[in-house]
Amino acid sequence: MNITSADIAKLRKITGAGMMDCKEALNAANGDFNEAIDYLRKKGQKISAKRADKEASEGIIITKTSKNHTYGIVIELNCETDFVAKNEAFIAFGNQIAEKVLEAKPETIEDLLSLPINGLKVSELLEEQMGKIGEKIQISSYKSIAGTLVVPYTHLGNKIGVLVSLSESGDDTIYLIGKDVAMQIAAMNPIAVDENRIPKEVIAHEMEIAKEQVKTEGKPDHIAEKIALGKVNKFIKESTLLSQDFVKDSSKTVFEVLNNVKKGLTVNEFTRISIGN
Repeated sequence: MNITSADIAKLRKITGAGMMDCKEALNAANGDFNEAIDYLRKKGQKISAKRADKEASEGIIITKTSKNHTYGIVIELNCETDFVAKNEAFIAFGNQIAEKVLEAKPETIEDLLSLPINGLKVSELLEEQMGKIGEKIQISSYKSIAGTLVVPYTHLGNKIGVLVSLSESGDDTIYLIGKDVAMQIAAMNPIAVDENRIPKEVIAHEMEIAKEQVKTEGKPDHIAEKIALGKVNKFIKESTLLSQDFVKDSSKTVFEVLNNVKKGLTVNEFTRISIGN
């Protein structure tokens, strides 16, 4: 397969690895970007944490919850330029759709696009906006959560949206810690609430990567398995919400902070959407 300079530059942007390393990885992976990323990791390359920084549409993320905070929605409304994304009329348009979505509770994006607003379907409103603005407008992501207490949060100028469901409701203290946890999710992007909710294939994949890294480092076989397991355990701690160090106080984990607020308080589930992901 012919690997172009544009392919190499794209992989470099995604991973932060050197140009020659990216070229080698793409050749080894026959042009498959996901396999090339794994190849770089196995070679011990330090891959940028911002793997999500790929080419993507601009737009806004909108989060909303019901008045009793037992249901929440988050949608990604895309456009082509940041100029439009920051336009007050575009943001108001997004909020108009989000209010209808919160009320109607559609199950899928397809259901969402069929919702009526002022005599038109949402899909028709999007087409109408495209005619007014002159850019492609679309809803690319939609998620919802129901629970005892659902807390919303938007971050980085409406570029990241989070919903977090706590196991208990109560006074403002619990709601406020829910906001802090939602901020944690926005900033640290955990893949699961805890280790038990990480898919087994993800753990197996990380173990494979770790073993290859250890081999590359030339470690003796009798300690290679132990080192690989340590790497995987570190991945689990850094990637699961309750095990992460709390961003506002790194001396405590998120689990400990929640229990300090109220014994047994925990996160049932969360969802996070960012522009282009």
